[in-house]
Amino acid sequence: MSFLQVNGIDVRYGDVQVIFELSLRVEEGEVVSIIGGNGAGKSTLLKTLSGLLEPSTGEILFEGRPIHGSPPEVIVERGIIHVPEGRRLFSLMSVRDNLIVGAYNSRADKAREETLEEVYRLFPRLRERESQMAMTLSGGEQQMVAIARGLMAKPKLLMLDEPSLGLAPILIKMIFDTVRTIAQQGTTVLLVEQDVKHSLGLSDRGYVLEHGRIVLEGPARDLLNDPHIKTAYLGM
Repeated sequence: MSFLQVNGIDVRYGDVQVIFELSLRVEEGEVVSIIGGNGAGKSTLLKTLSGLLEPSTGEILFEGRPIHGSPPEVIVERGIIHVPEGRRLFSLMSVRDNLIVGAYNSRADKAREETLEEVYRLFPRLRERESQMAMTLSGGEQQMVAIARGLMAKPKLLMLDEPSLGLAPILIKMIFDTVRTIAQQGTTVLLVEQDVKHSLGLSDRGYVLEHGRIVLEGPARDLLNDPHIKTAYLGM
């Protein structure tokens, strides 16, 4: 049994089906990328895994136990943490307070100050900015806060939705280098990203999602060399 196992899920928004018979797996310690264009269903998939949406069919197992149908707070307690697209910070709260919010679950709360030091070591700039309101930060700094807040929850599986969106190239490299470090420190990562070259470059495996269906999967290196990926996503 895989660390995360998704078996044949359909997901709908009302009468509109967005995900079709989707199956995937993530093994403990892996970095797995989900790539695809706008409207492919990538964010919908992460919302379903985090309990914000419920599949109409199929099952989702984490550490061998079902989580489909569980509310988001239960899934957070289990150790699945979702860093959503668009950062979603509390703009009028300080950096430190935004980070502390991430630790409000029973697994993370006891180690809150220790974890805060860990994320400050990972993102030294946030220590410098800890008393500033989140709204005063640059886009790259806000993305650091979003990822760091996710880490404050002590994730077993960290799900990142478009972490490089809207960032300058130098900041994109920094964000992906940070994700690589997080993985090397032992956190399993599921990465949704339109920057195919960077995301597959740091991943073990990948899935290509188009119109709500998985159309390709395999080792990340193989996907980078796949003719369809090169044409559709790398402009080659």
